[in-house]
Amino acid sequence: MVRGQRETISKLKEQSSSMRSPIWFHAASVGEFEQARPIIERLRRERPEQQIVVTFFSPSGYEARKSYPHADGIYYLPFATSRNAKRFLEALQPKMAIFVKYEFWPAYLRELKKRNIPTYSICAIFRPNQLFFLPWGKLHLKLLKCFTQIYVQDQASLVLLAKHGIANVCVAGDTRFDRMMELRAADTKDLTLVSHFAEGSQHVIVAGSTWPKDEVLFAQYMQSEPRAKLILVPHEIDPKHLHFIFRLFQGRIVRYSAVSGMKDKVSQRNILQQASILIVDTMGLLSSIYRFGQVAYIGGGFGVGIHNTIEAAAYGMPVLFGPNYSHFREAQGLIDSGAARSIKNYRELESALTTALDQYKTIGAKAAEYVHSELGATQKIYQDLFEKNEQ
Repeated sequence: MVRGQRETISKLKEQSSSMRSPIWFHAASVGEFEQARPIIERLRRERPEQQIVVTFFSPSGYEARKSYPHADGIYYLPFATSRNAKRFLEALQPKMAIFVKYEFWPAYLRELKKRNIPTYSICAIFRPNQLFFLPWGKLHLKLLKCFTQIYVQDQASLVLLAKHGIANVCVAGDTRFDRMMELRAADTKDLTLVSHFAEGSQHVIVAGSTWPKDEVLFAQYMQSEPRAKLILVPHEIDPKHLHFIFRLFQGRIVRYSAVSGMKDKVSQRNILQQASILIVDTMGLLSSIYRFGQVAYIGGGFGVGIHNTIEAAAYGMPVLFGPNYSHFREAQGLIDSGAARSIKNYRELESALTTALDQYKTIGAKAAEYVHSELGATQKIYQDLFEKNEQ
């Protein structure tokens, strides 16, 4: 990260002759980038001549998307000092800056304001316990006035900001809902192996982005429920974690990577159909795998926070997760709509799975309805940023 940030200015200077008033998007990491992505890709489709630059703070974000084809430049954002902000903006010369969700860098916002460059925050969400609203956070609160407009995810954020004198705000929603529906419609991944595993069962559970505490609960559940079939997609697939999983689970277990290389397709199918647990040790398949299950469990809720619930809900299925979900508006929305439950222990997991599997069509319909009610953020933001002034 440090090396990448040091190289950003020199790279921009080398490319300055080919840069023509780009639109600059900044995301902390991959998750925030996915919220910017529907805007970027629509901009690329409708205005192919417009140059686009994307920056990341996180190495995981930069490394994952450094070859993204719809941006003319992808860089690390230099550390937010006044000197770096001046040098970066002088080299880039953007016509517009768009920050995603929680990105509020004082030095960059002040310098953008000083240069009269239109600056926006998209998919932002605010809560009373954030620094802006604490007694010692008034200077940070003033920074929000540097934005030309702040597009928030919900009405509660708008009301909270208005209460503190921030008026350049409108409710637009979360573009991830649009992104997930786009991905579902365009999904062409060949998941024949998963299809064979799930074939003929109405008790398929997809446990995605799981951590050890999630897996311990499911190991106990699978011992007591012979009808269930579990597709387990761990968050980490390093050898140590996989070894932990194989020691933990008992029964008819099959590893995705082991069967994917089998030449005898009849034996391959038989092995998958007879197995009760499929361990997916291949990256990039989870969002497509949800369509093969009746119920989804989202991991991470016994740690720092749950992973992406929208991926599963987009397929119209009940969603379960652990207790740490308070920072995820969509998780609360799914609970409020009757499409999701949070569990704290094995007893609650067993009860929630029993209900979800018995009523997966009814509950899943509520999940689909909730997702559809949240669509439209991309259209709202894109229209405001790139079409409104032309009408």
